[in-house]
Amino acid sequence: MAASLLVRGCRRGPAICSGSWRQLHTIYQSAELPETHQMLRQTCQDFAEKELTPIAGQLDKEHRFPGTQIKKMGELGLLAMDVPEEFGGASLDYLAYAIALEEISRGCASSGVIMSVNNSLYLGPILKFGSKQQKQQWISPFTSGDQIGCFALSEPGNGSDAGAASTTARLDGDSWVLNGTKAWITNAWEASAAVVFANHDKSLKHKGITAFLVPMPTPGLSLGKKEDKMGIRASSTASLIFEDCRIPKDSVLGEMGMGFKIAMQTLDMGRIGIAAQALGIAQASLDCAVHYAENRMAFGSPLTKLQNIQFKLADMALALESARLLTWRAAMLKDNRKPFSKEAAMAKLAASEAATRIAHQAIQILGGMGYVTEMPAERHYRDARITEIYEGTSEIQRLVIAGHLLKSYRS
Repeated sequence: MAASLLVRGCRRGPAICSGSWRQLHTIYQSAELPETHQMLRQTCQDFAEKELTPIAGQLDKEHRFPGTQIKKMGELGLLAMDVPEEFGGASLDYLAYAIALEEISRGCASSGVIMSVNNSLYLGPILKFGSKQQKQQWISPFTSGDQIGCFALSEPGNGSDAGAASTTARLDGDSWVLNGTKAWITNAWEASAAVVFANHDKSLKHKGITAFLVPMPTPGLSLGKKEDKMGIRASSTASLIFEDCRIPKDSVLGEMGMGFKIAMQTLDMGRIGIAAQALGIAQASLDCAVHYAENRMAFGSPLTKLQNIQFKLADMALALESARLLTWRAAMLKDNRKPFSKEAAMAKLAASEAATRIAHQAIQILGGMGYVTEMPAERHYRDARITEIYEGTSEIQRLVIAGHLLKSYRS
């Protein structure tokens, strides 16, 4: 159902007439993308404009999970975009995923990260490393929006050091017993399953880490409090606390000791998603700035007549378009089964830092109006900031890029 709705919608073209959002500003040109991707973008833009933009501010204020909208996104196929149709997915490529996620995040950044986690971090590793039986059990129910998943790697003391997992897994008869705490888990309160990384042999260091599939709720697993966050406040973030949590012996994803490899490859995919989310936030900030500057009069003319404002808008558009091209390149490399780790890091770094700068400049252009909640500019600023932190900080991205760069010179 999910796949057919999205693909059929792309082939027919958009069902909703163009609206004010589109009239404000459109970066894309018709020749840039294949027709299918253009139609997908239009479908997602229409959905975001109708379903997400009008309520994004209220969702943020109330810290309210957009359950109805996530269900509709599932029906469109947006929660399992590169999953084959046999498992209930849309069977599209990663370029399509990046385009769709940008448009969803343009309407509501929280909805964007919920979509990103389910696609990249939860379904992604199961699709790549899971057995056929695991794919049937752990993917198919998570494509329609009825259930969503989460990804449990970070811990209170080792956010960026993924190889230092202190959560333990001990085999006891026909069960694995998990103990430890996972922190900063997006979708934690709404998730029905998690990909969890635990250490089964600390003497092996990162080679002792294994990935497990854990149903939620399950005995021995409890949730920490919802974090009161600066931004993306309509998505839940909490700790997963394992206290003698028993899961079946066949819950291992991939093979024993493959957890670190699975985590690193999954984060590469996830970074494309977060780059796309950042692009959506940046585009929303630019839209807001242009619309305000066109209508705000100063010294007898619109702000857009002032050269200083024009320079700001030009720099904002340049940063956005550059980051978008990097993101599309990373997605296309993945689609063509070529190495993309460096390019994903570049895309994530460029897009996240561009989102922060563009959101900052949008507030400067709006002046006092940018500082109040009556306008969405301050929400975009708060939402943008996390994109430089989760799924690898900007500092980690620079280490990844430098590592690949130096390796290419030495080879």
